[in-house]
Amino acid sequence: MPSFKPLAAAALLAFAGTASAQITLTMSSWVPPAHLLTRAQSDWCNEVSKAVAGRIKCNLLPKPVTPAPGTFDAVRDGLVDLSFSVHGYTPGRYVMGKMAELPFLGDSAVATSVAYQRIYEKHMASFNEHKGMKVITVFTHGPGIIFNTKKPVTSLADLQGLKFRVGGGMVNEVGKALGVNMTLKPANESYEMLSSGVVDGTWFPDESVVSFKLDKLIKHRTAVPGGLYNTSFALVMNEATWNKIAKADQDVITKMSGEWAARFLGKYWDETDAASREVQKAAGVQSVTADARFVAEFKAKTAALEEAWIKEAEGKGLKNAKAVLDEFRAEIAKVK
Repeated sequence: MPSFKPLAAAALLAFAGTASAQITLTMSSWVPPAHLLTRAQSDWCNEVSKAVAGRIKCNLLPKPVTPAPGTFDAVRDGLVDLSFSVHGYTPGRYVMGKMAELPFLGDSAVATSVAYQRIYEKHMASFNEHKGMKVITVFTHGPGIIFNTKKPVTSLADLQGLKFRVGGGMVNEVGKALGVNMTLKPANESYEMLSSGVVDGTWFPDESVVSFKLDKLIKHRTAVPGGLYNTSFALVMNEATWNKIAKADQDVITKMSGEWAARFLGKYWDETDAASREVQKAAGVQSVTADARFVAEFKAKTAALEEAWIKEAEGKGLKNAKAVLDEFRAEIAKVK
């Protein structure tokens, strides 16, 4: 059939053109250029670029396309191809990820991130909370710490009279449970709020003291074993952009997504947390670790948060959310 050959050749050429076409992914970051998330996002994309022989390139925009709370919508709407954000910056929208923000989950961002991705993929992805976005991975930062400029915090009573910046999501619920005076603002507003005295402290992972240049402002640090809270993030790609990528390259990206990407991002956080602790020591930040009595006070005040999340998640259709949470904790313990 001679008429078939030109059609077949044309189809083959079209496929080859698609497979070799270069795609440039625009990336946005609402944290400073030196922040680990900006670096990690760019490094992940560059690793992908190398793995697909340069058919995908990465372009970090000089300015964020939107303030932090609008990032997921910006990706969904195609204002940018790739970015990350905090689920808790849009309260009520992302219910499933609140599980990863509960207190006392663990002391390593790698462990909580990898375990979170496993549970998300198995139990939560099907709820499509990130509609219009291709989820590259979900992850968390390192354990939440109490930082302030005024005094040592060694008991719940010491929190009274202090004003704290928190980010939203479960950390806000933790603060309410503890009766803390809180202001909900994105992380990148912390320096201004602390330096101007609008707040006396902030709840952050160790990393953020360096990333947001707070080491000259912070005077006191209180670590809670297992973390006072975590923050749930997702790295996402615009769905239409994903659909433009050749299937062979999609397969490569898929291998570098999920658990692989969660570990990649978590490692950045653990390493930066450790480096920040050294900077804090050099800056004279006074550090204490919550003792058993203090931890017991925290647990008593925040115990209801688990039940509240279980009820909320089951209300959204997640079956046996208590078992899912137990499985999450078991996965954290397994991660090496």
